[in-house]
Amino acid sequence: MLQGTRVIEIEGLGPGPFAAMHLADLGADVITIHRKGGSSITADQSVLDRGKRSIALDLKDPADLDTAKKLIATADALIEGFRPGVMERLGLGPAECHAENPTLVYGRMTGWGQSGPRADTAGHDLNYIAQSGALWYASEPGSPPISPATLVGDIGGGALYLVIGILSGILNARATGHGTVVDAAIVDGSAHMMALLMALRQAGGLSMERGHSLLDGPHWSRSYACANGGFVSVQCLEPQFYASFLAKLNLSDDPEFAKQHDRALWPKLTTRLADLFLSEPRQHWDDLFSGSDSCVAVVLSPEESAQSPHMSARHVWHHTNGHLQPAPAPRFEGQAASINPAPKRGQHTEEILAELTQK
Repeated sequence: MLQGTRVIEIEGLGPGPFAAMHLADLGADVITIHRKGGSSITADQSVLDRGKRSIALDLKDPADLDTAKKLIATADALIEGFRPGVMERLGLGPAECHAENPTLVYGRMTGWGQSGPRADTAGHDLNYIAQSGALWYASEPGSPPISPATLVGDIGGGALYLVIGILSGILNARATGHGTVVDAAIVDGSAHMMALLMALRQAGGLSMERGHSLLDGPHWSRSYACANGGFVSVQCLEPQFYASFLAKLNLSDDPEFAKQHDRALWPKLTTRLADLFLSEPRQHWDDLFSGSDSCVAVVLSPEESAQSPHMSARHVWHHTNGHLQPAPAPRFEGQAASINPAPKRGQHTEEILAELTQK
C-alpha cells in the first residue's frame, strides 16, 4: 500500500522504531540511520527493524551529517524520538529539513510532547499513561494500577498515533505541496484513546471509582483463575450473550445471576464465579465455551496464542530464525501478508550511498 513512499528513521527506542516497522510492513521504503560504531540499543537484527534498510552514520561527524541531510531530502517522512531540542542541536530540526525538503512530514515521537512543563523531563510508558488518565482503570479496586507493558502507552498512544499523523501528513503534502511537523506525544494519544470510556461515562456507565463501572465492576466482565493456574476471560455484556453464558454454566434459573445489572450483587456473584472457575482446569472451560456466543476465552501466552486454532488459522504468529513475531496488520484483500527480514546494522550503507550519488 505504501510502495513508492520513503521514510527516514533516526535510530531510537520503542515507539519510534515500531512506527517505522509498521510503515515498512505496509510497503514503505524505510531507511534507518543506525549509530555508527556504537552498540545497538536493541538486539542486532531486531524484529522492530524488519523490512527496513540500514545505513550506519555518526551524526556528529560533518560528512555523515551531510549524508543524513541528503537522505532526508529524498524522503516523504522522517521519524525521530529524541527529547525536544536534540535534533535542532544536530542541525536536523524541522526548519533545516523543510528548507531542503518543503513537503517533508517531520514525525516527532515523545512521551510528554514538544511543549508543556514536563516536555524536557524523562519518563517512560507507565509515567505517561499515569498522567493521561489511561492507567486509572487498570487494576482491581484497592490494588495499584498495572498495565500490559508498552501496549497502552508506547504502542497504542504513541507509535500508532505517529503512524496516523505521518500518513495524514503525507496525504496533505501530496495535495498541497506543503510538509508538516507531527507532534506525537504518548500522553496525547493515550488520553485520546479514552474517548470511548468518556462516551460510556456520558451514558452513566463509567464511575471515577475503580471497580464500579460497566466494564470493570460486574462479575461478567473480568478474568478468573482456573484450577491449573491458568486464567479465563469473561465479558458477556449484551443480554443474549449473558444468557448464553449462564446456560453453559447451568445458572439460567439462578435468581441472583438473573439480575445482571444489580450492582449490589456484583461482588457476591464475582466470588461465586471465582469459586466455580477455580473448580476446573483451563482446558475444561475452553472446551465448554468453544463455539458459543458466551464471550468467554481462555487467557493465552504469546507462545500459546501461536498454537491456538484461531490464531494459527490466520497465521498471526511466526517463528523467524527462532524468534516469535506477529504478522503485519491490518490485512488487505488480495495481498498476502509477508514478514521481511531485519537488516544487520549498516547492512545497506554502500547501497544507499550509491543511490545518493546517482540522484
